[in-house]
Amino acid sequence: MRCIVTGGAGFLGSYLTEQLVAMGHSVAVIDDMFRGKKKNLEGCKGMDGYFLVLGDAAERSNYEKAADKLGGVDCVYHLAAINGTRWFHERPDFVIQVNLNTLRVALDFSITRGARFVFTSSPEAFGEQPEMPLTNDSDSLFTSASLHGRHSYGASKYLGEIMVQHAVSNSSLDGRIVRPFNAYGPRLPGDAYGQVTGIFLEQCRKEEPITVHGDGMQTRSFTWVEEVVEGIRIAGELEEGLDGSQLAGAAFNLGSTEEVNVAELANLCLEISGSNSEIHFQETGHPGDSRRRTPDISQTENALGWTPSQSLEDGLRSCWRWLQAEE
Repeated sequence: MRCIVTGGAGFLGSYLTEQLVAMGHSVAVIDDMFRGKKKNLEGCKGMDGYFLVLGDAAERSNYEKAADKLGGVDCVYHLAAINGTRWFHERPDFVIQVNLNTLRVALDFSITRGARFVFTSSPEAFGEQPEMPLTNDSDSLFTSASLHGRHSYGASKYLGEIMVQHAVSNSSLDGRIVRPFNAYGPRLPGDAYGQVTGIFLEQCRKEEPITVHGDGMQTRSFTWVEEVVEGIRIAGELEEGLDGSQLAGAAFNLGSTEEVNVAELANLCLEISGSNSEIHFQETGHPGDSRRRTPDISQTENALGWTPSQSLEDGLRSCWRWLQAEE
C-alpha cells in the first residue's frame, strides 16, 4: 500500500511508520514536529518507500505533496493530535482546534482521493464512563465544561468518531477507528506534557519525587507500543475482518485487559529503576480523571486477530534500558 501517516514523527506514529515500511508498504509522513521528533524516524532514513513532509496536517497542500511522493495514496493513517494531560487543562482551545482541524482536512482528502482512512481515537472518547470494560456500546459521559478543561481531548476524539462515522455513512469513505489504551514504550515523552509511564520513569532517572495525582487507585490498561501499532496497521491493511465482518465504520479497542493502578505503576517503576525517588501523592488529583479504564477487545480479536501479550514489567524494563542509553 501507499500510506500517509499524519503525526508520523510522534510516539505512536514513528513506530507505525517503521512497521509499515518493514512490511513493504510505501509511507509518507506528515509532521510539523510540534510534538514529533525527527530522531524518532532515524531508523527509516534511506529506506526505500519512506518519505517525510515537514508541515502541518491541517494544510491540504501537505497531503498533496505526500501523495505526489508516493505516486498516489491507498490509505491514510491519521494520528496527528495534541495529547498529554497537562495540555488538556492548560490549552483546551488549542487541543480542540488541532485535533478537529487536522481530522477534517485528512478526512476530506481521503474522500476525494478514494483512500482508506484509519482514525486513531482514544478511550478518552468515553469520558468518565464508570462501567467497565469499555465497548462500542458504552455511553460517553462528560462532566460540565465549567468545571475543568480535562475533556477537551476526549470530547475532540468523541466528535472525531462522529465525523468518521458520518463520512462512512454519507460518502464512499472506507473509514475505520482504533482506540489505543495507554500505549507505552521507548520514545514516550516524559516531560511535564507527557504521559504517565514516561513521566514516572523520567522522575526515577532524575531521582525526583514520583508525582501521583489523587490516591493512586485509578486503574489503566498499559499496552506495549509495538503491539498497539500492530493493531493500527492491521486495521488499515485488511479488506474485511478475519471473521468476515465489514470494517468500514468499525471501531476497535487496542489495549491490555490487565488493569494496573497508578500507585502500582509507580512502585514498579521504582523497583525496575532502583531509583531513590519517593512517591508523592497530590491529594487534589486531576479533575475529570476516570477511576477505571479497561477495554473489551473481543471484536478486535475476532476481526483483526489482534491480542496483546507483552507484560508490563518486561515492557518497563525495556523502557528503562532505553532511557539510560539516551543519557
